[in-house]
Amino acid sequence: MRFTEIDLFGVYVAPISLMMIGAWLILIPLRRAADRFDLLRQVWHPALFWFAVYMIVLSTIILLVAL
Repeated sequence: MRFTEIDLFGVYVAPISLMMIGAWLILIPLRRAADRFDLLRQVWHPALFWFAVYMIVLSTIILLVAL
């Protein structure tokens, strides 16, 4: 698949921006689940951990779209 601009209500949007929003939306339930089970006690730096998880989710989305 080619990554071309997407026409969103008359505005051309880069596809990576939509993938970033999708990854953020996937990250929200993951954060809530981690808070519910208190998994962040095992993490040294929570912000760095969530950034790494976000990058993993975003990379997975990009790889799935590129197939």
